[in-house]
Amino acid sequence: MFTGIISEIGAITAIEKRGDWVMTIKGSAALLDSLSLGASVACSGVCLTVIALPAGAFTVQASAETLSKTTLGAWDVGTPVNLERALRIGDELGGHIVSGHVDGLARVVSRMAEGESVRFRFEVSVEFAPFLAPKGSVTLDGISLTVNEVEGNVFGVNIIPHTQTATTIGGRNVGDMLNFEIDVIARYVGRMLDYKGCL
Repeated sequence: MFTGIISEIGAITAIEKRGDWVMTIKGSAALLDSLSLGASVACSGVCLTVIALPAGAFTVQASAETLSKTTLGAWDVGTPVNLERALRIGDELGGHIVSGHVDGLARVVSRMAEGESVRFRFEVSVEFAPFLAPKGSVTLDGISLTVNEVEGNVFGVNIIPHTQTATTIGGRNVGDMLNFEIDVIARYVGRMLDYKGCL
């Protein structure tokens, strides 16, 4: 589990593109010192398992399923990646509960300066519309964000200057795709409502 509070921006240094992709990601000493083989790292919102620890980096493997459902299939050497280490019991929950299991993609439909902040609007598949709520939480590329407004399957978020520079979202523009995860509480409430409808 994760919190959606990005610790740093890493970068892809190598990719072996075969059936599964094996990707090496550069990270800081602070991040790498906490990693061991089998550890989980959220890479732009996707929970991946560490399979090797070369000097100054860590290596993960992404299945064909992951590549088809997330933005990872478009990654290349040099791609910046939001990184977050898995949550430890007793750690501060600064964002919200994030599983690292991406539900789909969110497309940037508008970007507008609003004071020092940037107001983004994103479009997701219509199937996710019931899970969006004003003042609710979503995860975009691993970042815990608060929803400002919702219109059908389009929602807005406000990005403060710190988040613009501490994560990759500040470099996103209209048409870009981001990994999208609905709030886990909304997921289970939706499932319970579906189940009641079957009774």
